[in-house]
Amino acid sequence: MAAINTLQQDNDTCRDLVAHIIDKAKQCGASAAEVGVNINKGLSVNVREGEVETLEHHNDRGLGVTVYFGQRKGSASTSDLNMNAVDGALQAACDIARFTAEDPCSGLADEALMARNIPDLELDHPWDITPLQAIELAQRSETVAREADARIVNTDGASLSSVRGSSVYGNSHGFIGAYNTTRHSLSCSVIGEQDGNMQRDYWYSVARDSKELETPEAVGGRAAERTLQRLGAVKLSTRQCPVIISADLARGLLGHFVSAISGGALYRQASFLLDYLGKRVFPEFVCIQEQPHLKRALGSAAFDSEGVATHSRDIVIDGVLQSYVLSSYSACRLGLETTGNAGGVHNLGITPGEQDLQGLIRAMNTGLLVTELIGHGVNTVTGDYSRGAAGFWVENGELAYPVEEITIAGNLKEMFMQIVAVANDVDRRGSIYSGSLLIEQMTIAGE
Repeated sequence: MAAINTLQQDNDTCRDLVAHIIDKAKQCGASAAEVGVNINKGLSVNVREGEVETLEHHNDRGLGVTVYFGQRKGSASTSDLNMNAVDGALQAACDIARFTAEDPCSGLADEALMARNIPDLELDHPWDITPLQAIELAQRSETVAREADARIVNTDGASLSSVRGSSVYGNSHGFIGAYNTTRHSLSCSVIGEQDGNMQRDYWYSVARDSKELETPEAVGGRAAERTLQRLGAVKLSTRQCPVIISADLARGLLGHFVSAISGGALYRQASFLLDYLGKRVFPEFVCIQEQPHLKRALGSAAFDSEGVATHSRDIVIDGVLQSYVLSSYSACRLGLETTGNAGGVHNLGITPGEQDLQGLIRAMNTGLLVTELIGHGVNTVTGDYSRGAAGFWVENGELAYPVEEITIAGNLKEMFMQIVAVANDVDRRGSIYSGSLLIEQMTIAGE
């Protein structure tokens, strides 16, 4: 892993490369250009039944260039940073631009919106870990899971990954921004059996700083616990009842909301929240914020993929939609201004309540706790939602028994409005944050 320490040198070289390509694009007749370069170096290991299955060193590179001839656009990319390959990508982009139709919204983001002050968000925490150490950590996690209970009969293995990356973006406004990031993760998955019934579950931990990862024992123990809890699962009869979506799945539910208020869906008129700006989309107690500058967070960024400075902002206040999620292109199509979200959202989260998950379960009293979702039955045009699910039936505020092979269904617009409470068990393993969500009523399709 010693070679990973050359990343800063790569970063400086990439800055020079970006500046060179932009200058050369102008020489080729482009009125504007933008370039992004990414370098990722790292290590990943997978073990199963105590033996090493794969051990990989990563050294991935990529460059993308976009040029504009007036309002005609051309893009090309290459994974080879050799100058001949880079020049070839630039020439290809220019050739494409010369033959594409004009688009009145095509072009760089407004120069005045570029990030000029880039704060240190503490996203770079290299982990000087050797392959042998990585193997040992993964083995420890799997061993704890396998030895947790005699009903753990097999394993899908454990994995450890440590990646450090450098990203440089520049455009012909004179903006060049660069930062290094790290991402470390540890996961484990095992299989349990009881009375001929087999179940699989997993757990994982991810962080910018390896010191903030859960211990191998904690990850393996949690994977075994989740697997054992699912043994003896049964089907439910079809019914309507309250539903709790666990925190790790609630993040996905909020992701559907983000998709519905994203510029691409809006200007194509393919969103169930079309024309909902300034209208109520959640109950009054719900507030949703984006906080791009949280230190060490997985979704933090000082600027988006167009160089636009990011800012903390309220997306939902008292249940009312305050803002969309826009890039400069989608903003232009809608007659609005970019929100600094080219490339996605940055630490978007729903404000948690005071109850933990157990408190939410007691408040629900009787209903379904969903811990796994299967399939992709979501229509973002109509909001119709139908997905396979597994979890636990709750009676008298306690988990009664595990359930599987059911479907939960509803409409996202109604589901959002029927959120009764948000737990404080916030899952921060991504760019969208949420605690577990209690929804007043959904349809459960079973036997």
